[in-house]
Parts: sequence; structure tokens; C-alpha cells
Amino acid sequence: MTRPPLPVGEPTECGEDDPRMDARPVDQYEVVDVAIVAESTYPSLKGGVSAVIHDIIVGNPDVTFGIVHIAWDAATSKRDLYGMPANVKWVYYVYLSMEEHREDFMLLTPKSMGMRGGELETLAHRLFDALAGIPRGEYEQFWDLYDEGVNPRTRTYSIWPILGSREFMAAAMDRLEGLGLPFTDTFWLLREFFSLAYAILSAEVPRARVYHAHTTGYASVLGSVGARQNGTKFLLTEHNLYIRDTVNTLLDRSLALPLTDRDWRAFDVPPKQRAWMAWWIEMGHLCYPSAEVITYLYPAAITEAADLGSPIEKSTIVPNGMHVEVFDDAYSQRKSAEVAIGAAAPDRCWKLAYIARVVPIKGLIDLISSIELLVKRGVGSFHLDVLGPTDHAPEYYERCREKVHALGLDDHITFKGTVAVRDLLGEIDVLVLPSYNEGQPIVVLEAMTAGIPVVATDVGGMAQLISDSLVTADGESWHACGPLVGPGDIPAMADALERVMDDRAAYAEYARQARGRVKHFFQLDDVLDSYRQLYCELGDLALVGPRDPVHANKAAMESIYADAPVGTDSEGMRPLDPVEAVLAAIDLLYGELRSLRPVDPFDPAETTRLSVEFSELAAEVDESPQESEEPARLIA
Repeated sequence: MTRPPLPVGEPTECGEDDPRMDARPVDQYEVVDVAIVAESTYPSLKGGVSAVIHDIIVGNPDVTFGIVHIAWDAATSKRDLYGMPANVKWVYYVYLSMEEHREDFMLLTPKSMGMRGGELETLAHRLFDALAGIPRGEYEQFWDLYDEGVNPRTRTYSIWPILGSREFMAAAMDRLEGLGLPFTDTFWLLREFFSLAYAILSAEVPRARVYHAHTTGYASVLGSVGARQNGTKFLLTEHNLYIRDTVNTLLDRSLALPLTDRDWRAFDVPPKQRAWMAWWIEMGHLCYPSAEVITYLYPAAITEAADLGSPIEKSTIVPNGMHVEVFDDAYSQRKSAEVAIGAAAPDRCWKLAYIARVVPIKGLIDLISSIELLVKRGVGSFHLDVLGPTDHAPEYYERCREKVHALGLDDHITFKGTVAVRDLLGEIDVLVLPSYNEGQPIVVLEAMTAGIPVVATDVGGMAQLISDSLVTADGESWHACGPLVGPGDIPAMADALERVMDDRAAYAEYARQARGRVKHFFQLDDVLDSYRQLYCELGDLALVGPRDPVHANKAAMESIYADAPVGTDSEGMRPLDPVEAVLAAIDLLYGELRSLRPVDPFDPAETTRLSVEFSELAAEVDESPQESEEPARLIA
């Protein structure tokens, strides 16, 4: 299905008077095909996730969308930075701050429940029992209690006033004995947790046929709640592993480090940090199973998320993509530049670009040290432009500027702030991304589509984008479009940049591979068709165009696992249904990640055998000796 390309350059900013953003009673919101649920992103904050959401909306003009926007409080900007198209029917705001819920949460009293002491005690223990079931994979108690005392469509009372009862606090001190906090600290910690839970769980969500959350955490809770309230389906997309990244940030760990759902019990951390670890990890345990399908950007993310409780059998790959023709002008500029680079003198000045927010996770301060090493080695014919917002972490930005000046690198590094990146791509020789954490960055795909080599760190889905060999269905191989180095490895980054600038033949080949990889494996139309077919299947939508369920994810899977024709059975006789298509992909994933055997075409019997083998392996891991949980009996 052909779709119009997205416009080149930054989207037009719109004002805050768009009536679609106005608050009104929930029954006055139009029923839409898909409600996009996201936290502090589209349409009021620019970034990779917002760009993907906008692409999905623009690329499916016959699908109606609503936006459920989770923000901290009502002071959040309601400026539309993307120019939402007409198929976005409304934006519905949900606020997390306790101050936004004073009347309906903070001022509630136990008397309003009309329950006696014994009833309150029983209810308090039911609540803790429901929470205790989540780590064990027992969700029925939680959702039953939700429908009974929280769900605005079904509740017979409000459960929230119980937090102020003696019965609840007595139960809390009994059930949270292992937390190791004094009574007052426990009370305020629970107050904070339950106020956040109230903000999400008590929201009455406008009706949609599919709720599509773009992270775990609060967005996935609200997506699952919306689907439950309205009897529809919940689709979850992980652009990165939100829970892992949030917990690593909480603990001030490197975002490149893995995390498992057992770590909140095992880590040697203070009680409050342990409680917050449990909060985030068990939120994932609750939400992952609520999704009908979970999409990830790259294969390794499936196994990483499985360590956090995500069910592998619901997981599939939908990568990011580009409209290649949008970048034809920049690509033409780059082709001319390649000729000039090949003929230029050895001291030609290379144009390097860092394109990202100036925040610690993006590793700019490491790159500055790598630039210093290059200059010390006598490599001086280059200039690095730092392009991206500088106001997200002002102290870090100042540290970077001060370091550049202190090292005498002002002639080699310039901070230019936020710019229209697509307008400048034709002028960039090399994109440099020294991040500690990435999913599948849109800016990297944009640079690759323009034929720009990339020097980056080997984190998240970067290997799939940059360095993994990919094979098309007809056997054509595509190789690296630049070198990857370990995150934080300052000498290795300097070495990689020096090699790219020193070997002009290799540079030209990197440029060729960059464009080819996007053209053959990361086409936006294929990505949009994958989401479109998921919407059709989950929402029972009768949309114009082909409704081939196998096409959802088929192109992406064939790109990554070219040895197996996903989309037909083992004899090539019939199309697979959506469940079989996912199993086919997982079969191949097992083979690749566990090195079980060479990848063969899909065989249902073999898939079943591998699924059983995987389950047995998981059981063995679960039954093996683990770190003691005694120091962290948060919920007994």
C-alpha cells in the first residue's frame, strides 16, 4: 500500500488552542480505532518515540486515533509540535501528581466507605494478597479487586479511602515487615505508590478498539486498564526496555547493564530503593501478560524482556523504518561529497556530527575525551558539530562546554543546539553516537538513508542497524555501515573515528552499505503495514487494502532471518495465521540466540518441541538456588 512520504524538515509547530486537546466528559470523546498511550511524548515533546507515533498516524490516514497523554500535572505544555493530522480525533490527558487529585484521593476518609472495622481489615489483606500474587504470575485477584473497587465502569465502592484506616496500616506493618523502614517512612512511601496507582487505575479512559502503549510503566498500565474498561485489546510496543532503564537510573547504574525480575530481591540496596525497584519490576509483571501482542525493535530485546517477565510467545519484531525517497536530495549531496572526499588532500577537514539530546545517557562527555585523544595523536583535520537540545540536563551541558574549553577543543567542537536535522544531513560526513543506551534511533536511520556512515556504541539495537550482516530474501548480503565500540570506551571510539577518516575506500563502502541496509530492511511502509495489520486483527477493523494476517511482521522477520520463509507452512502450502506467524519467528529466534541448530524453515512440530524445551529450561533456572529473599520480603 503506497503512502505519501513525510515532509522533509521539522514539523510545523501549532498553538495551544486546538479543540482536540480540550478536556470534557469522557463520554463526549469520539470512539476511535486506536488510542495511542504514551508518557510525556507525542504531540508536545519531540524525540524518537514521538516521531514513530507521528509516522504511524500519518501513514494510516483511514485509521482514527486518539492520544492518551500521561503527564505530571496540568502545567504541562499542550503545544502540538507535530501538526497532528485530521485522523487524530482527541488528546486525553492523565496527570500523575497527587496535587491533581486532592479532592478525589487526598481528602477521602475511611468513613466514606461505609465499612466496619472487620470489613476494612479483610479488605486490607485482600489488597496485599492481590499485590503479592503479581510476582507469582497470579493476576486474577488484582483484576477482580480492580473491577470491584477501582474500575469507574464497574466499581461498587472506592477502595482508596482504606489507605487512611488503622486496619490498612496495621496490615501494612505486618505484611511489609521485611522492608526495614520505620512506620512514618512506610506510610509516606505507600501514600506515594498508591497516589500514582490512583492516577492511572482510576482514570476513565475514552473508548477505542485497540489501546497501543509505547512503553511499559505507566503507559502500559493505562493501556491495559483502557482495554479492560472497554472490553477491547491492548497492544504494547517497547521502543527500549523502559523498566530496565528506569531501575538502572534509580540505582545510578550504567544503562547498558542488564536487569532481571529477581534483582529487587537480590541487590544490596537501601530499603526505599528496593521498594522502588519492586514497584517498577512488578508493574512490568502485571502489564506484559495483559497485552495481546508485544512488539520489539530488535531480536535481542525479546530475551532481555523475558528476564523481566515478558512472555516470549506474545513477542514479535517490528523495527523502525524510513521513507527512503524523502532523503534523496541529501543522498545526492552525499554522493557528490564522496567523490570530493576520494579526490581530496589528506588534510581535508572531516565534518562529524553528534545528533542527540545533551544528556548523560548519550555519552557526549566521553566523545569529548575521544576527540582530545585524536588531537593528541596529531589527527586534527575534523570538526564535530553537537546538534540537539541542551536544556534537558543543563548542568551536564555546562560540564560538556567547560570540558571542551578546558581541553582547548573550541576549534574542533561547536554546540549548535536544536536544528532542522534533515536539512543538514547532506553536509555531514560521519554521524557519531556514543550512547550508553539506545533502542533503534530514528536519527541513525535518517543518517543511513542519506548514505552517511555511523560510528557508535554497541548498545540496544545498534548492532542490528549498523554491523550485523543482513541477507535479503533473494540472497543479497549487506554488511556494516560503520564500526561499533563498547559504551564508555574512549580510546576505542577515537580509534574507530581515526580509521574511518583514514581509509577513504572503506568510508565509501560504509556509505553504500548504509543506504542499502535501510532500503532493503528498514522501509517505513513495511513497518506501517505491520502495525496496520495488528490493528486490523486486534480491533477487528475492516480497513481498505489487503488484510493478509501473515504480512504483519513478515517483511521484518524475513529481513532478519533470511534463511526461513516465514509466512507459509513447512510445505509452502498455506498461509500461517497470526499465532503461527509469531511462533515461526520465535522458533527462529531460539535457533539464533541459543545456537540450538542451523535455522530451518518453520515446522509446527519442531516449534512445539522447542517451546517445551524452553519452558523446561526456564523451570530449571527458576528451581536453581537463588540469592536469599529474606532481606526483601516486601509483600508476604
